[in-house]
Formats: sequence, structure tokens, C-alpha cells
Amino acid sequence: MKLTVKEIQAWLDRFSEEIKENKAYLSDLDTPIGDGDHGNNMARGVTAYEEAFQKEQPETISDTFKTFSMTMISKVGGASGPLYGTAFMNLMKATKGLESIDSQEQLGELILEGANGIKTRGKAEQEDKTMLDVWFPVAEALKSGNLTKEIIEQAKAHTEGLIAKKGRASYLGERSVGHIDPGAASSAILFTALLEVMD
Repeated sequence: MKLTVKEIQAWLDRFSEEIKENKAYLSDLDTPIGDGDHGNNMARGVTAYEEAFQKEQPETISDTFKTFSMTMISKVGGASGPLYGTAFMNLMKATKGLESIDSQEQLGELILEGANGIKTRGKAEQEDKTMLDVWFPVAEALKSGNLTKEIIEQAKAHTEGLIAKKGRASYLGERSVGHIDPGAASSAILFTALLEVMD
């Protein structure tokens, strides 16, 4: 496995396409337990990323992550913009000077850096029914060299049985059980897109 700037950009392009296609699905997930706007917010963010990408034409992995991070922070409402933005800010810092990511293990360490950014910014833990419930299992699976679509889907599905401890959904307490976390669902789209460029 070797991811150069070309594959990283292909990953974020694919993610952007998938988010736009799944905009209604993500907002539907968000309606019973949040503000109902996760899909719209994320679609606005990835569209802004595509525009910024055309303008800035980043040439390195780190600069690509920076462009993505800055657009998510500046264009996406709610908690998801700052959280995705912080994750990719950490990825930007961790890939400074890197021309390629050469193993799943190395990629896992990078994704863990991103997850830790989300954890710090959102003051959340795994099992709090947030996007971290996808980011941490994905990082672990990559570090042991066996990330699969099933692992990503299981991590997303696992949030359905959890009680939300963070964000708007936490106000519902027990009633948040039975709903997949929207941030976990968009993160599952992110890492499924990553798997596709790794093949």
C-alpha cells in the first residue's frame, strides 16, 4: 500500500461525492436526535472544499488536509465542522513533509491523531455515541492491517445501541437509543471512501 498526494486527493474527492449523494440520508438520521441538518451541513462543507481545492491547488498531502480542514471549520455549521476540521488539522500537522503514506499501520497512526483531535475538541470518549465510535475502531483496524468495509459498518451500527452523552442528542438520554449517530454515519462514508482508494 502506498498513498501519495494523488490518492489522498482522490479519497477526499470520493468522500465529497458520497456526502452529496447521501445528504438526505444523513439529515434523516439527524432529525430524531439532532437538528436535522448534518447532511446539508456536510454537503456545504465538501462543496466548499472542492471550490477551495480548485483555487489553491494543494500539491502535498499536508496542504490537501489543510485545505479540507479550513473549509470544514469555516463553512460547516453545528459541531461537525469544528470536529472534522480539527481531525484534519491534526492530519495536516502529522503529514508535514511526508510524500507518501506507506503502510496501513502508518495510516492507522495518522487516523488516531485525527481521532485524538476530535476527542479533545469534543470532550468525548469512545462509546459516547459520536463519530469517535467509528474513528477509533478504524484506527485500530488499520494499525493491525485489517481494515474492512464490515468493520466500518459494524462500528457505525454499534452507535444505534448507545446512549448519547454529547451534543444535542444527549438531551434525549435513553431515547437516543435506536438511532445511528449521524457523525458516525458520515465518518463511515469517509473511511469507506478511503478503503476504495487503498485497493
